[in-house]
Amino acid sequence: MVKYLGSKRLLVPAIVETIRNLDDVRTVVDLFSGTARVGHALKGAGFQVFANDHNAYAATLARCYVQADAESVLADAASLVTELNRLPGSPGYFTDTFCVKSRYFQPRNGARVDAIRQALAEKALPPELEAVMLVSLMEAADRVDSTAGVQMAYLKQWAPRAHNDLQLRVPALQPRAAHGKGHAYELDALGAATALEADMFYLDPPYNQHKYLGNYHIWESLVRWDKPETYGVACKRVDCRARGSVFNSRRQILDAMRTVVTAARANYLLVSFSNEGYIAREEMEALLGERGHVTVIEHDFKRYVGAQIGIYSPAGEKVGKVSHLRNKEYLFLVRVTAAPTYAGT
Repeated sequence: MVKYLGSKRLLVPAIVETIRNLDDVRTVVDLFSGTARVGHALKGAGFQVFANDHNAYAATLARCYVQADAESVLADAASLVTELNRLPGSPGYFTDTFCVKSRYFQPRNGARVDAIRQALAEKALPPELEAVMLVSLMEAADRVDSTAGVQMAYLKQWAPRAHNDLQLRVPALQPRAAHGKGHAYELDALGAATALEADMFYLDPPYNQHKYLGNYHIWESLVRWDKPETYGVACKRVDCRARGSVFNSRRQILDAMRTVVTAARANYLLVSFSNEGYIAREEMEALLGERGHVTVIEHDFKRYVGAQIGIYSPAGEKVGKVSHLRNKEYLFLVRVTAAPTYAGT
């Protein structure tokens, strides 16, 4: 899966174990699905997963890893990977924007991305198969990028992996889950919270000022293939300036979280949050306590790689010092006793 700030890679076993220990959970809503790493693991554990994220690239990852079942798309995906790996490069928007105007990828790999993405657009594949192939391309590009893990900046010197040749692989697809086929949604969090229902809601919201769209704007443009205007040295999509989230606002996040939590229709809530977030542990416990009994599980981890190596400008210049190397990740498990409420009622 792609490198991702906020990925729950190390926390996934604890999340799956926590949910498995609840005998009456069969269905799970992953409200802020991101890379779909958690949804993918829960699907593999047999749960029916409904994954949601408002960014197109994240919804595509969920459509691949949660909604698409291996038995339905694997053979076609393998055939397409073989076909598209033979395509020669054809420089276009992607190469010009992310290899010439900026330095995220070597131009020869950018030209391959252009050729493959355009070929996929022209094939008009069924949605699930298209998502699998877009994820294959996203992951192939991620393996040859030159960043510290986010697309706020590229490295001043080429990363060693950037010299490798871009090569598609079939994503690690799961068979249909024992408890039913999953589904991917592209809704805002409140819309999904009021529209969906499950035994368990898993919430992993943004927790500080870092905006996922800005951090992964290249994937958004690759998936949408809308070839937007860009700004700045990092060549971000212009809509990064306008598409914000209340969860990235210190002033608004607590109310936003309360609105989502009180709307969720589920018997359990599982909330993942960090001690680096805008909501303190005590505040989160109090908020969640409005819905039921809260248990807190604490984990200590190394910070993400970008934080460990330092702070860089969009031009790749180191501009700050590392403040600390570890952080605490909390899992708040709520056994719901209070009925949900809905905005506007």
